[in-house]
Amino acid sequence: MNLILLHPSDLDQQGYARISDPRRLAHLRDIHRATPGSRLTVGVQDGSMGKAQLIELTREQAVFALDSLTDVAPPALPVHLVLALPRPRMLARTLEHVTALGVKEITLLHTKRVEKSYWQSPELLPEKIQQHLILGLEQARDTQLPNVILSKGFRPFIEEQLPDLLREHRGLVAHPGMPMACPRGISEKILLLVGPEGGFIPWEVEKLLEVGCEGMHLGPRILRVETAVTALLARLF
Repeated sequence: MNLILLHPSDLDQQGYARISDPRRLAHLRDIHRATPGSRLTVGVQDGSMGKAQLIELTREQAVFALDSLTDVAPPALPVHLVLALPRPRMLARTLEHVTALGVKEITLLHTKRVEKSYWQSPELLPEKIQQHLILGLEQARDTQLPNVILSKGFRPFIEEQLPDLLREHRGLVAHPGMPMACPRGISEKILLLVGPEGGFIPWEVEKLLEVGCEGMHLGPRILRVETAVTALLARLF
């Protein structure tokens, strides 16, 4: 936790912030080894950042006196990530990684090789998704919470959502065997589509290319989804 992320409800009218959830309290005690008088970096969710002085730390709560919070969050990546829904453990790690890297728009998509049981995972509960997003923000010292959309049908996504997205984004499909290597140093808005373990099936690739996406590859190595997404974002931006 490189940033103590505060929810607006943690703030009062007198310039103090109070947190009482066990996770943040444990992190303050065990990782920061904070004591009253410690100055720590804090940020308000979807707001600004700055310094705060810890004035009280007990088993039940921590109280901060806030300085002027004037620092802005780091810039977001100009990318909308469309990710075939990974297995639950990989989903948790991937959400944290891409949030730390600055992705603000994420669509989790059903494809042929996505197990239907994945959509029943507790990891897709709104509170669990938010938990992973917050961990990514705290790691990267960011306050802007990403938007996550669940899209459980491939064909409806292709027909109803993708055309509108491609009006504002350059669509790139990461898939082994594509003739074009992944571009570098992109500054335009990108719609990045990443398949599941085993990749998109040929019909899905065909439909994505038909609607206007470009196929690309990362080289001959076959990577796990969480590794591939991180490598793609690093190379693109």
